[in-house]
Amino acid sequence: MFEVDPDDPLPLYAQLERGIRAAIATGRLREGDQLPTVRQLAVDLRINANTVARVYSELERAGVLGTRRGVGTFVRDGAKIWASEKGSRNAVLKSLVRRFLVEADALGFSSEDVIEQLRGESSRRESPHGHDDNPL
Repeated sequence: MFEVDPDDPLPLYAQLERGIRAAIATGRLREGDQLPTVRQLAVDLRINANTVARVYSELERAGVLGTRRGVGTFVRDGAKIWASEKGSRNAVLKSLVRRFLVEADALGFSSEDVIEQLRGESSRRESPHGHDDNPL
């Protein structure tokens, strides 16, 4: 159903997330379709189950997937809107910011730390010679 390439420079979780979003956006996966279990997909793709769980969790937070305890993981109603790269720019940005803040929080950074860093990066990018020795 999905493919990942260990030789691709894009991380495996990002490849899998992109594959799931593409399958929904193109109609290969439809609202209500059940996805393989975390364990089964990990075995099929020969990747760590934690990687699959991370992708499922992020897509659930983004409104693309829904999990029913003891039943499985399903494509949510309206997921095509959220799965499409062409969807609302604002909705895509909002989802990106939420994922970023969750990861930053897990690493011990506050929202204020993140905002301060973003402002600094934005200032460097806006200046005529806006680059430093430690790019993102």
